[in-house]
Amino acid sequence: MSEPTIADKFLRSAARRGYATAPVKTARLPPGIPYIVGNEAAERFSFYGMNAILTAFMAHNLLDAKGKAAPMSGSDAVAYSSLFVSAVYFTPFLGAVVSDAFLGKFRTVVILSIVYCFGHLALALNATRVGLFVGLSLIALGAGGIKPCVSSNVGDQFGESNQHLMARVFGWFYFAINFGAFLSQLWIPVLLRDYGPHLAFGVPGILMLAATIIFWLGRRKFVHVPPSGNTILNDALSREGRGIIGRLAVLYIFCAVFWSLYYQTTSAWVLQADNMDRHWLGHNWISSQLQAINSILILVFIPLFSYVIYPAAGRLFDLTPLRKISIGFFLTVPSFWITAWVEKQISLGIHPNIFWQFMAYVFITAAEILVSITGLEFSYTQAPRKMKSFIMALYFGSITLGTFFTYLVNKFNAHDGRHYLEGADYYLFFTWLMLAASVLFIFVALKFKTQTIIQEESPAPPA
Repeated sequence: MSEPTIADKFLRSAARRGYATAPVKTARLPPGIPYIVGNEAAERFSFYGMNAILTAFMAHNLLDAKGKAAPMSGSDAVAYSSLFVSAVYFTPFLGAVVSDAFLGKFRTVVILSIVYCFGHLALALNATRVGLFVGLSLIALGAGGIKPCVSSNVGDQFGESNQHLMARVFGWFYFAINFGAFLSQLWIPVLLRDYGPHLAFGVPGILMLAATIIFWLGRRKFVHVPPSGNTILNDALSREGRGIIGRLAVLYIFCAVFWSLYYQTTSAWVLQADNMDRHWLGHNWISSQLQAINSILILVFIPLFSYVIYPAAGRLFDLTPLRKISIGFFLTVPSFWITAWVEKQISLGIHPNIFWQFMAYVFITAAEILVSITGLEFSYTQAPRKMKSFIMALYFGSITLGTFFTYLVNKFNAHDGRHYLEGADYYLFFTWLMLAASVLFIFVALKFKTQTIIQEESPAPPA
């Protein structure tokens, strides 16, 4: 008698607990979606709240072992903020392998969410470089590790019968991300300013604990797709697997350029705002709060694009996922051209109003809608059934590549005390880089052959 496989053991365990292991044939919305959306809103509050103040914390509030002020330089703060984001989007590979091969998505998310909570705790208790390193390391492992599992878990809830609802739910999923981000990006910088880093990092930790509980409560509502065991390696190395990974990897290289620019809204743009006139709309804004512009615009843009722009554009031409991404790349270019202009004015001694950063956010947020939401759904539908988390991790790896590139540019730029890309030239460098990538992507997208692969359904339960 052969030894039971990991999948066999998982199925037996799921049967004892009453877990569904395949989507039910139905045209309705899957019952687990509210728990996924609620979890994502709370988790993204915790991450974006922490990340909103990270660069400012390193540049202004960091302490040494004796409790004395020991802040980083602006260039180092941007560089290490980019390195942290790079790490967050590298660890999805670990979460994907553990999930797809051994534990399944649910258990992987719960375990790594607990690690995530301890990372917030370390930041809240210790404002030195030791606390920073420990806290960010645990958050990078937890936040990154759960990302491909949570994202692909959205797609796992759907079968062929309700596949038409998937794009809409990914939109809601992204809406939840930015609803949580909007609230935290407004509130957490105020906590840092008025009460210091302990409370400012502690509150996101409490929200991460809430996110973990919400996800756990949905355990009997989710579809728990069994892990495939060691066969994941064989699937990845098969002819089909290599072909899919190779085709998608080429696309993700171009996405990396986009992410290199996008994530500077949480670092370089924050430091630029320090030198701008921040009185706008009758309010004096904290530099770190301006990231909330991105989130509020997304809350407006998601329904606008879904119900107005996409249908209107669809009547003019076939608006495929790759065309959406291509348009998003081009929209990113003017966002950095605006910030280059702002930096030029700052260098001349005029302090431009943050309205100009708002305009830059309009362009880069529209680009995010087209690139990021589309990229999540596209990555899921192109992935083989047993490699959903792995392919999602590959997509998140483009963020690692892009933000690590930003880290390298900033470290090289500050080498030996010299700045090779000074002021506006820094932003223009990324502007021209994005424009070149946008043009080249057109030719790559034209040759890409798409497919749609979703989970197989189980029969509908008796009425």
